[in-house]
Amino acid sequence: METVITIIVIVVVVAAAIVAAYAYKRRRSDQLQQRFGPEYERTIEESGDRKVAERDLRQREQRRAKLDIHPLSGATAERYRAEWNVLQQGFVDAPADAVEQADRLVLRMMRESGYPVDDFDQRAADISVDHPEVAENYREAHRVAVAQTQGPVDTEDLRQAVTAYRRLVDVLLVDERAELDGQRADLDGADIDARHVTGPTDTREQS
Repeated sequence: METVITIIVIVVVVAAAIVAAYAYKRRRSDQLQQRFGPEYERTIEESGDRKVAERDLRQREQRRAKLDIHPLSGATAERYRAEWNVLQQGFVDAPADAVEQADRLVLRMMRESGYPVDDFDQRAADISVDHPEVAENYREAHRVAVAQTQGPVDTEDLRQAVTAYRRLVDVLLVDERAELDGQRADLDGADIDARHVTGPTDTREQS
């Protein structure tokens, strides 16, 4: 009888361990899917194996945790934003040149932000951890930039490439002064609302 009970206990413990392990893996998968969004599905499709894809994504997270990544802000942000505006305005007259310049511009911005930039695939993987929504845009834009070095590229493809680069530029730029101005505006608005609410009360007290 004791042997039977022992076997039952062992079976229950093993079953519980299996369920717990499955639940952990499922939770980890859900976390990765939530964090990486479409990049999660793209990685699975590219690798053809969910386990391999999830291991790749976890390795990206571990690598990113060791990097000193910081958003561009203040005067640096203004300089890059001005450079981008000039580049974007030049697209009408020279779309191919604008794409080439955009590719070089984001490379400099990523380097200054702290991203290692020696390998493009690694750059795209690194950016996907913080900004998965623009990683695929970056890949497509870079593909167009490379393609045009080998021959003419359709103007619409060039336009979409510049638009994709713009998304990456936006996430790399953080203008601290603009944020502070926004915060001040919120505070000013709060003061106005407060005066608007308390004004009639003060009047009644005086009367």
